[in-house]
Amino acid sequence: MNSSLIRVFLPWFLLLVVGALTAALRFGVIEPSDMAHLCDGSASNPAWCQWRQWVVLGFLGYGYGWAALLAAAVALVWKRPFAAWLAAAVGLFALMMYCFEAGAFALLVGSLRLVRFQATAAPADENGQRDRQVQPQP
Repeated sequence: MNSSLIRVFLPWFLLLVVGALTAALRFGVIEPSDMAHLCDGSASNPAWCQWRQWVVLGFLGYGYGWAALLAAAVALVWKRPFAAWLAAAVGLFALMMYCFEAGAFALLVGSLRLVRFQATAAPADENGQRDRQVQPQP
């Protein structure tokens, strides 16, 4: 596979992976009432209940929303593709973890910055142009 295609599609594929893992976390561990009953505060709780409690406290205190806003600000200031991808990934995680406004904003900022980086890194065509200027026919 062409390395330029990998550079284009890899960040978007990794965002899909982040979304799938976050959805599995939310719908498999956080939301089911059976999981909440397993972690009811008794001494016989499974070992992962403390971890689940920290995840729940993260969205109850809007921590993921603040992290998404911080990641979006970093992506706007630090003009690097990784910062853009990180803002999109943290925004997607926050969006799935009940921090809708900040998560959607960070996902949008990160995605737009990532598209911008990919557009400016696109190779020029045979005339040396990047389809930004229309040339008249001779």
